[in-house]
Amino acid sequence: MVTLLLKKSYRHKDLKIINFNDLWNAHGVFTTMRVFRNSRKILFFKEHISNLIKSSKIYNIHRKNLKKDILNLIKLNLKINKNDQLLRVAINNKIISISLRNRILPKLNFKLKLVNYKRVEAKYKNLRYKKIFNILNKLNTAKFDIALYKNKKLLETGTSNLLFIKNNKIYSPKKDFYKGTTLKFFIRKIKINFTNIFLKNLISYDEIIIIGSGKGIVSVSSIVNHKWRRKSLKFYKKISKIYKSEIKKIN
Repeated sequence: MVTLLLKKSYRHKDLKIINFNDLWNAHGVFTTMRVFRNSRKILFFKEHISNLIKSSKIYNIHRKNLKKDILNLIKLNLKINKNDQLLRVAINNKIISISLRNRILPKLNFKLKLVNYKRVEAKYKNLRYKKIFNILNKLNTAKFDIALYKNKKLLETGTSNLLFIKNNKIYSPKKDFYKGTTLKFFIRKIKINFTNIFLKNLISYDEIIIIGSGKGIVSVSSIVNHKWRRKSLKFYKKISKIYKSEIKKIN
């Protein structure tokens, strides 16, 4: 289970603190942001907040001053810290919940496990994560993540997006997944070809790269329940360089 360093819930109508509710599986949306150590700087902060507000409108839980209230609560709760942390903001029609946890640094020999499942309303960052967390809670998330697939097509991990490298080209799944903030950043920076990634063709890819707010950039070494093994680190190094350059800008 994740250890939360801070956990607070507030009522929409008056921002009064109430008993903490993480809101998992509620009708609502959330975003997770990376906060850098020794500062309160957040990577892609404006994009995260913009996506959260847009999602709140789609789920009919938006209200006047929601963005202002969220920004004020983030400012109130962020403290100078010694470790990189992950800030989660979740909202439903009555509650804003904020939590902080230390960011787990992925190990070099990072692996995926295939799971036949597609998230509910997968193109949105909604709170319906019960099945995913039931699986992730049994894994060491510094070493493993799950790769979701449906109808024999790869989609995303339990927490992040996936890139696939073949013949010096970068590919990403075509649909039925959420385009996260980090993926949207790379869409502006590099050429990504969106296509169906079939399980039967998985062995032909040279690299699989995880990208996301929590994981950052991770090269997958192998898939535990598949024959796929990493053949190169070429594009991982290129993509990591772009990502680290963006981090330097805000720090």
